Amino acid sequence: MCNCSDHSHDHDPKFTRRQALTGTAALGAATAATFAAGTAEAQAADPYAPPAQPALPPSDMVLDLSRTALVVTDPQVDFLSPEGVTWGVVGESVTRNNTVENIGRLFRAAKAKGIPVAVSPHYYYPTDHGWKFEGALEKLMHKIGMFDRKGPLSLDGFDGSGADYMPEYKDDILDGQTIICSPHKVYGPETNDLVLQLRKRGIDQVILAGMSANLCTESHLRELLEQGFEVAVVSDGTAAAMLPEGDGYLAALTNFRYMANALWSTDEVVEKLG
Repeated sequence: MCNCSDHSHDHDPKFTRRQALTGTAALGAATAATFAAGTAEAQAADPYAPPAQPALPPSDMVLDLSRTALVVTDPQVDFLSPEGVTWGVVGESVTRNNTVENIGRLFRAAKAKGIPVAVSPHYYYPTDHGWKFEGALEKLMHKIGMFDRKGPLSLDGFDGSGADYMPEYKDDILDGQTIICSPHKVYGPETNDLVLQLRKRGIDQVILAGMSANLCTESHLRELLEQGFEVAVVSDGTAAAMLPEGDGYLAALTNFRYMANALWSTDEVVEKLG
């Protein structure tokens, strides 16, 4: 027969809370030590390398191509071309990640497999320049004319402009099959029809790539997760600005590792698509 007095603390919420807090603190200290050691070792050679001894659980995402789509944010000249207005700050990251070629490979692999492809572009019309308040990057984008178009119903001056798609992608994007969403206006897809388009096709898994890693790509990741999608981010299918304020790509990688259902390279995605 059990001696209940030996287990009196089982029903003591204060004891349980103290015990839990103590255990959590110990686990946190051990995890931090492991993380620091693994990260220091990996980042000594490459600041973008994953930790040698990850503390977070590994991905268990498995693609079901009957309900999977490729989503590419902002595959546009102003982000990805030396002719674009942001090349001075994103060029190093784009070049290092081979982002332009990798996005092209993703388009071709998805098209070859017959899965839906959606582009979530970024456009600004003259009326958008009448905004009364803006965040730091919004101010900069409007100041330098990034993604500017003559109007929502006009393609005058669009071809070859900073708002246009990269020439390498036009055959894939303009094939009559790609979903070209209405533009998002700040960073996330809350202001366009991306989620509607995916839902209407029975999509709940997304392979996510495009620009820019810590801005539109991460914002799309966050919203899609909140909307109940399973999202794999393509680590080298994106890039970001490097400024005195911080390395956008490194910041995004941290959050991708924390939040995404998977973080795969282009090679891994192409292999998974078969």
